[in-house]
Amino acid sequence: MQTLFRYNWQVREEWYRWCEELPEEELVKPRTGGMGGILQTLVHIVDVEVSWVRSMEGKPDIPADFSEYKTLPKIREFDARFRPEVESFVMAWHEGLEQRILREERPDGRVTEDAWGEIMRHIIAHEIHHCGQLSVWSRELGRKPVSANLIGRGLAEYLPGRA
Repeated sequence: MQTLFRYNWQVREEWYRWCEELPEEELVKPRTGGMGGILQTLVHIVDVEVSWVRSMEGKPDIPADFSEYKTLPKIREFDARFRPEVESFVMAWHEGLEQRILREERPDGRVTEDAWGEIMRHIIAHEIHHCGQLSVWSRELGRKPVSANLIGRGLAEYLPGRA
């Protein structure tokens, strides 16, 4: 689990650096798919990660309002503000947490019950999905996207069974 979170954090940082090379109008330009644009999608990725982890920790959600995060530096600040909390939760993960249940009542009155292990895998897959959308937009801009390759990132030391 930790390895894939580390992978996502590395890729996210690379997308931030990729964005630094684009003019602001491209970062905020409405696009088909994703959350409407590059910056909005990056905010959404961080927001979903933080929201789910805080829910599992029994902490209140702090929903991200895109109007507060309209620039890359603001998004990076948002990410940096909550990364230690998320990372602490992820690095403390153990098999005994897999089947714990998060029970939530939705605004429409529905009650959901989700296993923590399933939520963690959703967070991972969610970010990978949106990075795929960023890659499509990158190609539309005639730019090389960030590599999605897990191999060669130095993450082997974090694989189970490695010291």
